[in-house]
Amino acid sequence: MTKMRASRRQLANVGPIAQLRGGRLWRRLPQLILGLYLFGASMAMMVNAGLGMMPWDVLHSGIQNHVPLTFGTIITILAFLVLLIWIPLRQQPGIGTILNALLVGPALDLTRLFLPRPEELGWNISLMVTGVVLNGAASAMYIGSQFGPGPRDGLMTGLSRVTGRSIRLVRTLIEVSVVAVGWLLGGVVGVGTVLYALGIGPITQALLPAFTVELRPRSKPTTAAEDAPED
Repeated sequence: MTKMRASRRQLANVGPIAQLRGGRLWRRLPQLILGLYLFGASMAMMVNAGLGMMPWDVLHSGIQNHVPLTFGTIITILAFLVLLIWIPLRQQPGIGTILNALLVGPALDLTRLFLPRPEELGWNISLMVTGVVLNGAASAMYIGSQFGPGPRDGLMTGLSRVTGRSIRLVRTLIEVSVVAVGWLLGGVVGVGTVLYALGIGPITQALLPAFTVELRPRSKPTTAAEDAPED
């Protein structure tokens, strides 16, 4: 029984068609959409807290200091470069990969329309911490829906699968490395950056089993030859 439960919590590395055929769309699709919105909302909370960018945004801001490109253009280009790393990892893209690129940015902008910018340090800290925790929960939600991770989270799950290391360790190493490179390039680093880099891996690792939905592939029809008894 324990072994069966563990297998159901494993992330499948399958393409878009197999993802749709995995069943339980009534749960998986809403979980995907909600997870992506909360991911963008958590980013807005970190931005409004004003205590440090998320690690990947530190890298984006650092690169922007050296190239004549907008922040959004750098994010898009880097996302495609990360997707190229998926090839040797044999990481499969999916519907969630595309929706991640399309929905997270608008979710951030929408949330910032009504999210206050606190002026007291205590409220800033609360907003920052809540943003980090919510981001970990949102990551677990949309990754666990089994529609494929976003470019950066796919790098995390792919490296975890290939190396056999935990998502907690892999994600923490990626975030710390990204912050270091971004800082060397002149990116903006704050206490929120450090908290996110150290905390997001353990939070996602802890919550992912609860949100991972088991795929139910369609069984192949049994042929007459397979039904025939052996001599």
